[in-house]
Amino acid sequence: MERIRTAAVAGSFYPASSERLRKTVETLLAQAQPKTLEGKLRGLIVPHAGYIYSGPIAATGYKLLQDLSSSPLKEGGQEMRSLLLGPAHYVYFVGAATLDCDAWQTPLGLIQSARDLIARALECGDLQNNPAAHVPEHSLEVQLPFVQTVLPNCEIFPILTGECDYRELARTLSPYIDDIDLVIVSSDLSHYYPYEEALKRDALAHRAIEHFDFDLMEDRVEACGKTAILTLMRIAKERGWKAKLLNYRNSGDTAGDKFRVVGYGCYAFYEE
Repeated sequence: MERIRTAAVAGSFYPASSERLRKTVETLLAQAQPKTLEGKLRGLIVPHAGYIYSGPIAATGYKLLQDLSSSPLKEGGQEMRSLLLGPAHYVYFVGAATLDCDAWQTPLGLIQSARDLIARALECGDLQNNPAAHVPEHSLEVQLPFVQTVLPNCEIFPILTGECDYRELARTLSPYIDDIDLVIVSSDLSHYYPYEEALKRDALAHRAIEHFDFDLMEDRVEACGKTAILTLMRIAKERGWKAKLLNYRNSGDTAGDKFRVVGYGCYAFYEE
């Protein structure tokens, strides 16, 4: 019997109806501006708010992934694999945690877990199994309908960050990267500043990420998924990947007022 992680935020962060959800994601992808890269896409940073707020920005990254994926399967029919890395908003814990289950469910159906990687991580003690943190969490779940749409045969390696050092987490995850086709980091940027102030603060994130400025990222950038972002930056730096801002907007641009906004950035990491 399969162990399924059921959807926690369907009907709140995104539509609960499969038909409405499919149409919503397809519309967001169709409306996203096409982007190009001078290399192989290896990672994305995408936001995780409700789709009416951050969906257009997230769709920019997934549109790029869709355009670059001529086939949902790799050569020889091997399934694509994505490492999903994001913050735990509801449960405090120390370290990083995966979820020992067979598949995740959304209104679009099941997306399979990379069970061998999860088993390896748990057996080696690299990650903990923490259902209490994963069950209510939205940061990874809201990425799944996009992944299911653009990479319908993808397997996921889900990881939530608790209180941990990004350098140590990058060292822990580095041996798994060769078995992963794409790293997807889920994070919003600054929270609840006036519109113009948010633009200034989030511009620091653009600079830090594109230029691999770890000190700037640690000291001055505000992001709920900062540990996850820094972890990807560290892995990318060590492997010689480049980073590029694809899209930035905030809730004042999409579906909210401009008095207290949340920033949303989409960034690509690529291998030349």
